[in-house]
Amino acid sequence: MSHRRTLLAASIIAGLCCFTGNVLAQDAAPAPAKPQTTQEKADAAKAAQLEGITVTGIRASLEKSLDTKRNADAVVEAVTAEDIGKFPNTNVAEAMTQVPGVTIDRAFGQGDRVSIDGTDPSLNLTFLNGQPISQTPWQYGAQPNRGFDFTMLAPEIVGRMEIYKSPEARLPEGSLGGTILLHTLQPLDLPANTIRGSFGLSYNDQASAGSRPNGSVLYSWKNADNTFGIIGSAQHFEEKIDRQGFEIFSYSPVSKWASSPAVAAGIANGTLNPNDKVPDEVNSAWFQQKRKRDSATLGIQLRPTSNWDIDFNSLFVRENFDNWNQSLYPFTGATPGNVTSFTPGPNGVITGGHVCGNDSANCPDIAQNTFDSNIRKSVVRTSAFDLKTTYRGEGWSLGGAAGYSKAVNNSISQAVMEPVYAGGYTWDINRGFAFDNPSAARNPANWHMGDVPGLGGWPGNYGNYSAKARDTYAQLDFTKDFDTFVNQVLVGYRFNRHEEGMQAHVYGGNAPTNMAALGFGGYTDTLGAFDSLPGSASHVMPDKDAQYAWVRATNGGNEDAGTYLNGTYKLVEKTNAAYAQANFAGGGFHGNVGIRYVHTVTDGSGFNYSGAPVLPAPAGSWQTSSTTQKNWLPSLNVAYDLTEDVILRFAAAKVIARPPYNMQVNNLFLNDSVLTGSGGNPNLNPYKSKNFSLAGEWYFAPQSYLALTGFYKKIDNYTFVDSAPERQFNSGIFNDKETFARQVAQGLCTPDGFCTYSISRPRDTGSGKVRGGSLSYQQSFWDTGFGVTASYTYAKGTLDSGGALPYNSKNSYSISPYYEMGPFSARISYNWRSAYLSGGYISGAPPATTDAYADLGATLGYKLNDAISFTLSGMNLTNETYFQYLQTKDLPVAKYTTGRRYMAAVHFAL
Repeated sequence: MSHRRTLLAASIIAGLCCFTGNVLAQDAAPAPAKPQTTQEKADAAKAAQLEGITVTGIRASLEKSLDTKRNADAVVEAVTAEDIGKFPNTNVAEAMTQVPGVTIDRAFGQGDRVSIDGTDPSLNLTFLNGQPISQTPWQYGAQPNRGFDFTMLAPEIVGRMEIYKSPEARLPEGSLGGTILLHTLQPLDLPANTIRGSFGLSYNDQASAGSRPNGSVLYSWKNADNTFGIIGSAQHFEEKIDRQGFEIFSYSPVSKWASSPAVAAGIANGTLNPNDKVPDEVNSAWFQQKRKRDSATLGIQLRPTSNWDIDFNSLFVRENFDNWNQSLYPFTGATPGNVTSFTPGPNGVITGGHVCGNDSANCPDIAQNTFDSNIRKSVVRTSAFDLKTTYRGEGWSLGGAAGYSKAVNNSISQAVMEPVYAGGYTWDINRGFAFDNPSAARNPANWHMGDVPGLGGWPGNYGNYSAKARDTYAQLDFTKDFDTFVNQVLVGYRFNRHEEGMQAHVYGGNAPTNMAALGFGGYTDTLGAFDSLPGSASHVMPDKDAQYAWVRATNGGNEDAGTYLNGTYKLVEKTNAAYAQANFAGGGFHGNVGIRYVHTVTDGSGFNYSGAPVLPAPAGSWQTSSTTQKNWLPSLNVAYDLTEDVILRFAAAKVIARPPYNMQVNNLFLNDSVLTGSGGNPNLNPYKSKNFSLAGEWYFAPQSYLALTGFYKKIDNYTFVDSAPERQFNSGIFNDKETFARQVAQGLCTPDGFCTYSISRPRDTGSGKVRGGSLSYQQSFWDTGFGVTASYTYAKGTLDSGGALPYNSKNSYSISPYYEMGPFSARISYNWRSAYLSGGYISGAPPATTDAYADLGATLGYKLNDAISFTLSGMNLTNETYFQYLQTKDLPVAKYTTGRRYMAAVHFAL
């Protein structure tokens, strides 16, 4: 094993050499209270932790958040319970949008995953009470992700949160941008017999029957001696998700359609450029979901003696993500000879055209108008249990912790069918399509699924994925206090075992039918926010319940071997970590220096076979690939009190982040209809980065500050996902023979079942960097009741080989003015982020750019008395369009609206 000494590592190790003693680990929570410069500062820090979760009122809670930030040794942002409650939000991610450098993605309207200082959400870890919370995907075809899905946590669960933008050695490794620490409320910090709760409605103005109920209740009790307490809570939340828009799966050059006489003539006479880009289809997409979340927490605190604490916390969450995803895509690319005209547009893009069908006497083939109807079931169950204990002696403490978390989704299922209408249509890249014969297109009897030979269609199949994740951790901590410049040394050890597993099954085929025989479900009434052609906005659809029953009842029961072999895998990741940290204070300085050693063993198992897939799996095809990583991670945080109100900070650290779990195993997900897919790479290395931060903070008045922070992340290894052609076996040779025959005719597949797919896989792409800074401002305007919080962040992320980093918005800002006086309160929040690179719309699609996105929200509050209050909140009040494109906006791939969202609630506190 070789060692390479760097300036960063050398300087931090040199600092450690000035101290004596061994250093191990500390729980992922605020550092133990220890006098730093003065006893008053320690008291203030402790007050920030305890009072911040019981305070009421916007201004008071903002002040407590500032106390946490001001007294921290590292670069830290904080949000208190009242902050979370006063923002218009349905989950914890949306409560973080006012934090400098924090941006969220809203692909389904809700905020889910969090980017910090321009880094991918997958590269930032989140812990609840110091414990990792297991997660599984809810979307059919989705894969596990290390980034935390905040939709699972009700805002009422969290008492306070800290975002560590600069690491400390005591904190668990694995974050490139920042580590988020969430803390639940604790009974010994609340008055005995505390009862809090709320009930109300959520409403989406784009969804039919959009009003859904929600509510929460919390009870906390403790004895008179403040030595034993118990707290419990329950939450129920429902929301109607409605996403409508256009999608384009792929683009091909004009030359693909040269079999069309009209296209061939245009190429010959120069009116068409054979290299111009043509969308293979323009899809009218509609996603509907009634999202439900039920959660409960139970916590117990025990203090057998004044210097011994025992804490137990548990969490239970059940989420229902059943949904119906409809896509109607006239597939121009499936019948190239049917094109009668193309309309050239700017920048080498064909923006429209006409395709003939069987309603035209001279058309060579049917038109392939495919209605892709996917009825999906998904229920995620998550549980977590955590036990901690700390014993404090005279100038020392010993602590231990252990926890277990499990997430299971045994029903990521899909009943799918694809009726086809064979008539002609006109299409437009921005407006969708219009059928040549609207009345025929609106007749369900003309939508076939294999019942009439030659008219296309597929009666579908049934798929079921099961996903499981499990985390087990244990930790031991020791701290020793000193009455010197180095006032505390922390040592500890942490073990974590993560297990991830996925098993995939698809069964077919179904009996032929047509939409009229199956059950007519009416016509869509969608895309009201777009200037869409009538075929896109209002078209025929099946009866949802009849479709699901038909697929399940007539399913042939034959299992697709490729799905099972490609989509079944298991990963076990075991981490042993030890670290040392020394806290220091004196002469206006305070901070910490430390080093963390991490030993990680990852075993990824999957099927590795050649030729056509068969069941049972070939002997010896289940194979395990094992990798071992050893990393030394030094860190340094220094704060200097320039004046009583001005603090300067410097931080430097070496960090790692591990690739998402599914990327580390040999797996594959294929879409046989459009010949795309995604897979893993068991040979990936972890992300590695040297992070530096420099900050200045001016606390010029109560509840007020101005801060400027700069950051630089030099990434030595980065994993990037892109697409490349691969030959894979297409199961359509068995269960969708007409579509497969067309793919063979176009030269995309060979008669033996193998096709050329566009497969996205991760690969190590070398070095990159993120550099930028944030300016944040907060002020309460004297006794007027008015105040404001605002921030701006610049983050430029690039790969040294060229190109942007995923989820990196170069510019983002937020502003939130508020008013609070007497019983009235009001707050407006506006967040904007510039364009950023994100994943492709469908599995296997190349990375797409998401256009700049803004979100406007507001909350009005009225406090009737000490026990009863009312709030009315609105989110996405401008009904922002979520727009994605390839390289240039002239190549759109997705455009959605999700509707304005409203919440009305009554709150009680007894």
